[in-house]
Amino acid sequence: MNRTRLDETLADLDADGYLLDASQEDANQLYLSGFTGPDPFLTLYADGEVHALVSGLEYGRAKTEATADTVERHADYGYEYGGREDRNDMYAAFVRDKGVESVAMPPRAPVGTADAMRERGVDVAVDGDDLLREVRAVKTDEEVDAIREAQRANEAAMRAAEELLASAAVAGEGASTGGEPADGDLTPGTLLLADGEPLTSERVAEEIEVTLLRHGCALDETIVAGGAQAADPHDRGSGPLRANEAIIVDIFPRSKATRYNADMTRTFCVGEPPAALREWYDLTERALDAALDAVEPGATGGDVHAAACEVYEEAGEPTFRTDPETETGFIHSTGHGIGLDVHESPRLASGGGELEPGHVITVEPGLYDPDVGGVRIEDLVVVTEDGHENLSEYPISFEL
Repeated sequence: MNRTRLDETLADLDADGYLLDASQEDANQLYLSGFTGPDPFLTLYADGEVHALVSGLEYGRAKTEATADTVERHADYGYEYGGREDRNDMYAAFVRDKGVESVAMPPRAPVGTADAMRERGVDVAVDGDDLLREVRAVKTDEEVDAIREAQRANEAAMRAAEELLASAAVAGEGASTGGEPADGDLTPGTLLLADGEPLTSERVAEEIEVTLLRHGCALDETIVAGGAQAADPHDRGSGPLRANEAIIVDIFPRSKATRYNADMTRTFCVGEPPAALREWYDLTERALDAALDAVEPGATGGDVHAAACEVYEEAGEPTFRTDPETETGFIHSTGHGIGLDVHESPRLASGGGELEPGHVITVEPGLYDPDVGGVRIEDLVVVTEDGHENLSEYPISFEL
């Protein structure tokens, strides 16, 4: 955690403290407390110190693992099991015990907790800017190393996916494989086979997940989308995969040890891609290079996005800049920050703010049309004092 940045940012709040009521699934909570509590608990920042209040069940582990300056348990305030009002009394006592009469809470904080504080005389202001999110956006060297480690696991998973695709046999058109074309696929084409059975998005995703587990990472879902499914940027993909079509593989794992995420996308084609798809891939690789060249401190997320858009627009492909209502072409932003959340600040999009050293961002241009398929290539980079460092070491290749 960047304590200096935290202190400087939250010192400007018109409140005595900053209060969180959330579990580890809230990245702000995990960042501020350093504790992986599965149930919601309180964390208070006040006078340059972080204070955590946890149940007796979690107290021993929190004392050892949390990065908070103080850790207390419910019993310290005469509560362990009781009703909602007793719990809220304890929360207010915990806050006041730190000399705090007013707190800021993030925009997604529990309304019940905010109301309970107000009813007990603690002023609550909503931090509409979600300042902790902005603090988290600039990573320390240790955080960058955690993301880098997750990216190495990501690359092992991508390698497993690519090897499975590359080793697939191609069935002759009309071969008896037991597989039917999945809804939304392009023309039937030839199925990919693994061990004599149709190779599916689900089978490739399984290989990805198993590989990640072996490298200390996990994910809830991934994207392995072929054919027309690849034309929807967030279609997870399902059913049989086919030769001569684009297959987008987008993996965004989370380290089980550090809780930091990584993100990477590659697009593959088993066999010979149609000419339109080949042209799209070359364009997207050029858009990626242009966007990466624009990444440096002082540039804005809008600048990086514009660099990618210009490559597509000069080739006659639609983007949201030229046609905000287009449903084909480049239909998303160029990237996003990554850390304890897969998607966080900054944004690489029109209106995106200034990049700073320590920002870790994805750069992921792409083109989409159900009549052609989809292509996306994504690298993960950290903004440095004099430019950027690409954390992605995985090669960029299309035809397998």
